[in-house]
Amino acid sequence: MAQLSDDCFAFGGPLMSIDEAVGIIASRVTPVADLETVPVVQADGRVLAADIRAPLPLPPFTNSAVDGYAVRSADLALAGQQPFPVMGRIQAGAAPGAPVLPGQAVRIFTGAPMPEGADTVFMQEDVQVDDAGNVVLPAGLKPGANVRPAGEDIRRDATVLPSGRRLRPQDVALTAALGLTQLEVRRRLRVAVFSTGNELVSPGEVRGPAQLFDSNRVMLIAMLARLGCAVSDLGILRDERGSLAAALKQAASSHDLILTSGGVSTGEEDHVKASVESVGTLVLWRMAIKPGRPVAMGIIGGTPFIGLPGNPVASFVTFAHVVRPAVLALAGAAQEQLVPTPVRAAFSYKKKIARREYVRVNLRKDSDGLYEAVKFPREGAGLLSSLVDTDGLAELGENVTAVEPGQTIGFLAYSSLM
Repeated sequence: MAQLSDDCFAFGGPLMSIDEAVGIIASRVTPVADLETVPVVQADGRVLAADIRAPLPLPPFTNSAVDGYAVRSADLALAGQQPFPVMGRIQAGAAPGAPVLPGQAVRIFTGAPMPEGADTVFMQEDVQVDDAGNVVLPAGLKPGANVRPAGEDIRRDATVLPSGRRLRPQDVALTAALGLTQLEVRRRLRVAVFSTGNELVSPGEVRGPAQLFDSNRVMLIAMLARLGCAVSDLGILRDERGSLAAALKQAASSHDLILTSGGVSTGEEDHVKASVESVGTLVLWRMAIKPGRPVAMGIIGGTPFIGLPGNPVASFVTFAHVVRPAVLALAGAAQEQLVPTPVRAAFSYKKKIARREYVRVNLRKDSDGLYEAVKFPREGAGLLSSLVDTDGLAELGENVTAVEPGQTIGFLAYSSLM
């Protein structure tokens, strides 16, 4: 399992910025060391354990980029049309055949290997074929046109994918194009997830008149799955310090990360903090973020613990900005920086300085063709509908104190947060 020292998070003041938190996580977390080999077709979302170097160039041979006619550029006229006898035909996957001799053309198709001697291809829609079967080529085409040289995309032995890359469909497509069938990746991160609180019951159970169905645990498990984690659902733990402490200690022995929601504030019935302190070390990060200020982080037997707020919107936002970078670091993946897209604000808003805030918004295209962000009409951190019925988050930086309509702000689509 990934191991941390008890003091590795003991930095920063009472209010820690998101950038400080992510910086500490990225620099001090040790990735899981276990590796495994998986088929390329199952590698999407996995973290590459070693650099991939190209065993062959791409494309591996010089070929035609279009359907048309291959010729020697040295034979082309500087002006006017010129007829060439067509001396052969090369389809994709076929051998190139005999060399092209001076004054000859060869019918060729997209992806077919270029015959020896030919270096230029005319597109079939740009030529004519006369009654004698000659192809009539216009002047003016540059030498090398419509030809894909061997190694044009990737040269042999080039590093094409670095260690630590969280593989995407286009990445695994590249490895397949290089002829690879298996990749060495880090094993999946093992994450234990549970909710806390007597007020919660799992969906499908009998709900008391003062209880809620637990949605956070389901949401967090889904978000972790999208990050490629192997998740253990530990259910709901009641507000009792002894059982909480025992569950935390047991989870730490077989997981790389423990993630909870609820019970991390400072109320009399918020027992997670005391439970963590009884079996490990906890540093309560009062993060300069809204929604989601109460975020707890600690170490239990070398295993990191993160406690998120109980309100679902706060839990979602802090997962994206605290748990996500922690998971990437523990999984050995390079940090994937969240880059907000500039959009135009269509709302007014005021906020405190020195705190980063995330406002739930929808995007719409204005009459001038530019996209603008429309604020969700309600602000409560417990409103799941505000996550379901919006497109993403407007990011308002620490130095921002007010937003006015027409001002440029940053937008993060929900799809970029997991």
